[in-house]
Amino acid sequence: MKARCFIALLAVWATIASLPAQRPFTLEECIEVALRNNRTVKQQQLSKEQQQIAYSQARADLLPNLNASVGHNFVFGRSKGRDDVYQSNNSSQTNFSISSDLTLFDGLRMKYNIDARKADLQASEADLQKIERDITLSVSTAFLQVLLNKELLQIAAEQVEVTKANIERSKQMVNNGKMAQGELYELEAQQAQEELEQVRAESNLQLALLDLAQIMELEEFSQFDVTAPAVETLINEGVLLSSDAVYQSAIMHRPEIHGAQYRLVSSEKEWLMAKSQYYPSLSFGANMGTGYYHMNGLENDSFSSQFRNNMSNSIGFSLSIPLFNRFQIRNSVRNARLAIENSKLEMDKTKLDLRKQVEQAYYNALGAKSRWKAAQKSEKATEEAFRFAEQKYENGRATSYELFQAKNNRTKVLGEQAQAKYEYAFRLKILELLKE
Repeated sequence: MKARCFIALLAVWATIASLPAQRPFTLEECIEVALRNNRTVKQQQLSKEQQQIAYSQARADLLPNLNASVGHNFVFGRSKGRDDVYQSNNSSQTNFSISSDLTLFDGLRMKYNIDARKADLQASEADLQKIERDITLSVSTAFLQVLLNKELLQIAAEQVEVTKANIERSKQMVNNGKMAQGELYELEAQQAQEELEQVRAESNLQLALLDLAQIMELEEFSQFDVTAPAVETLINEGVLLSSDAVYQSAIMHRPEIHGAQYRLVSSEKEWLMAKSQYYPSLSFGANMGTGYYHMNGLENDSFSSQFRNNMSNSIGFSLSIPLFNRFQIRNSVRNARLAIENSKLEMDKTKLDLRKQVEQAYYNALGAKSRWKAAQKSEKATEEAFRFAEQKYENGRATSYELFQAKNNRTKVLGEQAQAKYEYAFRLKILELLKE
């Protein structure tokens, strides 16, 4: 009996453990999960590793190389003996060698290659930061949309509750003979319409949650939900800086600007690499070798004896002077120079695009702030109008249609106020990300 109870408890525990987590995500957790799961981020990380390998190889090119070789040849028919006289005998020969080369001077080409590959690596890191910033912005946008839809759903639910309370009061007034039955029907029709709006708000909230979950690339999001402080808190934490202040900060900190600068440096180093081909190159080489020779029909020294006696060593310098290369060097220098000009244009274009983004975000933030302030005033006015209409309706001095109109105006203004509020928070978030 105890064993059965223990097994049953294990089964219950396993079932509970297998259920998806119910804890809502904060904005920071959503961003963290999105960055961890995003395929584009992972691809850029691989690209960064490739640039790291290229940079490491460019540095390793400064080192000397070391190679060993072994060869064995068979000669049939006439063979050259150790006395350089050909004889009608088969022979075989084994060669061993070790060689090393070191570039002493190549017009600083290897140095410029190291600098270029380092700039490419830094540009790749900046690209990764740019992708992460874009994902952060996408997640923040979707997150704020979820919060907006939650507030719109709450507004819709509150309106339904207010209408239900009005219907209950109206039923009492109908029973007391203070209201016609037709007005009660109008209120019930209004309730049905508001319940439909509530269903739509619930659907929009689920779609917004789905959109956020897909940006985060969650595998399971049936129980997915978010939590956050009041949007007013998010707005109070932000500061609406001037567009010029945001742009100056962005020029100093934005990764796309850094990436363009690093690519310009890489292009300049590539140009110096191309020019370095005009210079002579000097290299140093060393070689050590030995061999074993065997001819059929003759007495041959032992392998160990020949290995020692046939040992030879050599060192040497090699100077290569470019005289004429069918204009390949000249054309490569020209192409590298054009690449520099193109990198400068790309940098100017990046700065111009950033300026446009900052200006648009700033004026959109100003507009959203103005709409929010205006909506707050309208909210107070419509709230008073609805309260006054409700009092008149309860005293029998207003029809259900007048109450319905005042209530609809209030609902509309509440929705507009919520949208303006969240849009302002969103614009502040954009400006915050643009200046970092």
